[in-house]
Amino acid sequence: MIKSSDAGRTRQALRDATMQGHQRVDALFADFALDSEGGYRAFLTAHGRALSALEPAARPNRPRLPLLAQDLAALGATLPQPLPLRAAMGEGYRWGLLYALEGSRLGGAVLARQVGRGLPHSYLSAIHEKGEWLAFQRALESAAAEGGEGWLEDAVQGALAAFALFAAAGAEQKIPAHG
Repeated sequence: MIKSSDAGRTRQALRDATMQGHQRVDALFADFALDSEGGYRAFLTAHGRALSALEPAARPNRPRLPLLAQDLAALGATLPQPLPLRAAMGEGYRWGLLYALEGSRLGGAVLARQVGRGLPHSYLSAIHEKGEWLAFQRALESAAAEGGEGWLEDAVQGALAAFALFAAAGAEQKIPAHG
């Protein structure tokens, strides 16, 4: 059992609890060729399947789904149907989803540099503005402190669900990176 009294360590607890899932997602998406139109379209389509399920549930302050849809449209594709996400969730679960989504902005900044010349990259370029990641971490810690018994366990479940959704979408859409 994870104790919510360790609220000062919420981000680290989430990171530790989701490391395997995060690594699996990173490994799956590393196989997408972001420098080719087909590979990049497949990458965005997979992200679209996960993000279109996660953002409505997580309610981020700066949603990226419209940017992803814009990039897909520029590639002649439409936003895919969302993967199913467990409907019954509390605030801890929602914060876990947010943790995974906001963390993915950090990875997006790295991936944006791999996008082929001339390909749209609004989605991956939607990085945190100055101080935004720190503000999110503070809000996460505050929510954990106020969340009560079971909040952190719920947050871990939300983050794990987000990583699992990205992994499922990536595995479904996977094409060889350089094939």
